[in-house]
Amino acid sequence: MSKPTTVQGAVTEAGIEITASLAQHRVLSTGQVRAIHLAGRGERWVQRLLARLGETGLASYVQSPRSHRRLWHVTELGARLAREAGVLDGEPRLIGAEEAAGPLQAHTLAVNDAAICFMQAARERGDDFGPFAWRHEVSHPLSRGRGRRRRRLVADAVFTYLRIEEDGVAIEQRFLEIDRATLTVDRLAAELARYAELYRLGGSDGEPLWRSLYPFFPPVHCVLTGGHRAALERRRSTVLALLRSDPRFSRTPEVGISICLLDDLQGEGPFAPIFFDARDPSRAVDWLGGEGKGGRR
Repeated sequence: MSKPTTVQGAVTEAGIEITASLAQHRVLSTGQVRAIHLAGRGERWVQRLLARLGETGLASYVQSPRSHRRLWHVTELGARLAREAGVLDGEPRLIGAEEAAGPLQAHTLAVNDAAICFMQAARERGDDFGPFAWRHEVSHPLSRGRGRRRRRLVADAVFTYLRIEEDGVAIEQRFLEIDRATLTVDRLAAELARYAELYRLGGSDGEPLWRSLYPFFPPVHCVLTGGHRAALERRRSTVLALLRSDPRFSRTPEVGISICLLDDLQGEGPFAPIFFDARDPSRAVDWLGGEGKGGRR
């Protein structure tokens, strides 16, 4: 019997799903694994399950130098098992211990923190947003050139949220950008305005290139973290003002961009009025553009 089959026989269904989740989401803390897969279980139970994945060679961890948390990532064997079990589609981008502990680790964890907020809201409302509802670093062309001339926009994540309504299902797709206050405000605004370029880019047949990927152009949610609240609020206001003055964004009304703070997203959830839309920053709205905390739309 092959090694992957032997390991698969020794690992629970939950373990295989977690292995696939580690492959898709690159690095997850123990708390994030619990929030995504085992919200009803105790922390010690989750720690033991992850330890078993480590013992069987499906996952490994590094110690966070700041918080001393264990940060888990999949191994090559784990990714292969997840594909063979039919849980994981495609070839994931595997990271090793050095990258899991590297400078991009905090950014990846923040992307997962933001997505988990939508997952928790979906559970409360009976909507559909599962462990594999978001994808990291989704690349889109910004030009039709080739080689070095070809420009690209890489979204930090793209997610799909299914709102269950009385008369059917509403599909909500979003671009998700995380800013940890590492860019200057003008560069952050310029990076967000590139989504207007993506919207306007047409193919040789005249059709927008994004239509091959999305039925409708997803709005952009930018989530701010990595600083004190007052500083992040100033950053949000400044970026919104710079966006409105950017001609790429101002002449593309079809593109929606809103900004919130990760602390608010975690504390109040996406259905609270915590987002500020670049086209109407005078009032706070929920992620759907409504007043927030209301019933289903």
